Amino acid sequence: MGTIHAAHLFARNLESSMEFRIRLAAQTPDVAAINDVLQSVDATAYVDIDPVDHSLRVTAWLEGEDITSLLTNSGHCVREIRQLPSICCGGCGG
Repeated sequence: MGTIHAAHLFARNLESSMEFRIRLAAQTPDVAAINDVLQSVDATAYVDIDPVDHSLRVTAWLEGEDITSLLTNSGHCVREIRQLPSICCGGCGG
């Protein structure tokens, strides 16, 4: 996948943000740098580290393949990416 542009991503009309758990080859990923990469195309993206299993927790209006591409293109080796089931109940209209 080539360069990812925000217009391409949002043209997909995702109904809600998605949550992912990501394992990288690096033991101590630079969360701030990863957050910057994802926020370059999704200003609402949020990244932190799960204190239990040390995976990255990502919430974003992006699909897994886009996150993988963004991280790979910025020098991060993605070992595993798993999308979590939606927890949206639809109650807020989202």
